[in-house]
Amino acid sequence: MSYPDGTSGWLITRHAEAKELLTHKSFSARQEGLVSPVPTELQYEGRPADPGAFAKTDDPIHGKYRKLLTGFFTVRRTRQLAPMIERIVHEQLDDLEKAGPGADLVEVFTESVPSRVMCEMIGVPESERKTLQRHAETLGRLSCTVPEALAAVSGMSGFLARFVPARMDDPRDDILGDLIRGGQLDEQELMGMAATLITGAFDTTGNMLAMGVFTLLEHPEQLAKLQADPELMGGAVEELLRFLTISHLGAGRWALEDVEFAGQTIKKGDVVTVALPAVNRDPERYANPDQLDIVREDHGHLALGHGVHQCLGQHLARTILRVGYEALFDRFPTLRLAVPADEVPMRDDFVHYGPRSLPVTWDD
Repeated sequence: MSYPDGTSGWLITRHAEAKELLTHKSFSARQEGLVSPVPTELQYEGRPADPGAFAKTDDPIHGKYRKLLTGFFTVRRTRQLAPMIERIVHEQLDDLEKAGPGADLVEVFTESVPSRVMCEMIGVPESERKTLQRHAETLGRLSCTVPEALAAVSGMSGFLARFVPARMDDPRDDILGDLIRGGQLDEQELMGMAATLITGAFDTTGNMLAMGVFTLLEHPEQLAKLQADPELMGGAVEELLRFLTISHLGAGRWALEDVEFAGQTIKKGDVVTVALPAVNRDPERYANPDQLDIVREDHGHLALGHGVHQCLGQHLARTILRVGYEALFDRFPTLRLAVPADEVPMRDDFVHYGPRSLPVTWDD
């Protein structure tokens, strides 16, 4: 594979090889060695991740930070958050009903639910949420210019530079408060960790929520099965994650040493891109991989990653998706697109794929 900066690397499209690489000790997730597989003005090559920004680090640094957060995102803790998630979902559906047929589901519902959930978990004031959402959106746009990125980084870091020290003086009963009371992180690390949680939650789950609704509306026979038997929702969420794989640029790693892998010699420093959408439709792994089948029993998808870097918030994301889809189609059983599907504008210039807007209508 040729990368936009002129270097050569590797592309993985098969499920078995992707799983192996994502757990292979000879490959690193550190930011300083990664290269974007698509053209972008934003260059992070050669720069290590900020303190606390654990997603683009390796162990032991990655493990140190992740261990401090794992307890907040377990299955048990997520179950405890379900009433809060349900409240937020229904409040946003109230807003959708008030907006009336023709409303943009992205604006009113799908981008607001996960961002509100994470803000409550961290303790971010609601008054700051939409501004932070715009900053995160800018940084996730591949066509973002350097001045736009600098403005977004300045806005995000400016908020965190006010917010984190204030909470260090007065820790609350939330994730940030618990991290502060733990006493293991300094101010810069707390800021980096908060930024990672904010940008991760705001961008990924909202896009998946919107893309899942769009997809179900375009597959009415699948939606009818789901509405006839709500017990299918858990499997439907997994199948939508596999089928859509909104991380359409995949996962990146780079070789720490010369290594023989899948019959090839990968040289030290070579970048490898795991094409997650292709991996999750590998015909060697899935029967009829290009078909959406909500009763599919063979999951094992890699939409949320694999290995030590598997999505920290995966249980939270699944709960938001399940509650969101259930409540939306229960409240609006006749929900449908208000425009032809090919007129729905897509976020094809973003790190995570989904609709820019999703006009919907329903019968009163």
